Amino acid sequence: MTWLGSARRWWVVFIAPSFALLLVFTVLPIVAAAGLSLFKWDLLTPPEYQGVGNFVELARDAEFRAALWHTIVFIIGYLPLVTAAGLGLALLLNRPGRRAGAWRVAFFMPVVSAWVAVALMWKWMLNSRFGVINWLLGLVGIEGPAWLFERGWAMVSVIAASVWKDAGFVMILFLAGLQAIPREYREAASVDGANRWQAFWKVTFPLLTPTVFLVLVILLINSFQVFEQVWILTGGGPLGSTTVVVERIVRHAFTFGRMGYAAAMSWVLFAIIFSVTLIQTRLQRRWVHYG
Repeated sequence: MTWLGSARRWWVVFIAPSFALLLVFTVLPIVAAAGLSLFKWDLLTPPEYQGVGNFVELARDAEFRAALWHTIVFIIGYLPLVTAAGLGLALLLNRPGRRAGAWRVAFFMPVVSAWVAVALMWKWMLNSRFGVINWLLGLVGIEGPAWLFERGWAMVSVIAASVWKDAGFVMILFLAGLQAIPREYREAASVDGANRWQAFWKVTFPLLTPTVFLVLVILLINSFQVFEQVWILTGGGPLGSTTVVVERIVRHAFTFGRMGYAAAMSWVLFAIIFSVTLIQTRLQRRWVHYG
């Protein structure tokens, strides 16, 4: 009993630093944001309590609704593309050898690169006059658009840059899932006469569904918080066609000095992300196969 009691005390000692960091940098800011959402505060004058006034105004805010819609449009374009790209790369590179390892490193490099550097690179590539993409299109007789300055192409450009940066991350997750599947299952399918597509769809993919679920949860949470690429590539333009929720939060907080209103937006975004994740968790019982 003495040893057991001592072990319990050491457990508290080891967990305390992590718990303290979680409390200071995550829990307390969340609670503070919840309280701040009930006030009107411009950082220069004392906070003024106004109850749910920020949320009432938010419900009538057409700009916020437009930003939420643009965020959903981004998710609709980004999510299937980056998932398919990551899965395709994982299937191609799921083999031993130095060459496959080198390609994995190459595709993962954008993931560890800062979004500022990646966005600036894409901003140069998408330049309508001097960009390499329009130059390549010109070689085959196609006049490229002003990617970042046309409403029909600005969000497409943001999605393309995001897929290019994140495909390597999705690839690593799918590689881990593929390598956890015993080879005997695929060999048994081959013996039974299944071709590659049949083996993938009937054997590999069902066993990969837990990884697919993890990828979708992570990507959806990150997608609702899209910000850096929009801020650098388009700044929310042209004509507000690429405004997203987090971009609105940042502008209201640090440009317009409306910290309480920005906090209310943050809590609405949190509620949306929490609800979507909860729905995903409930629905995964119908299509995710464990073992």
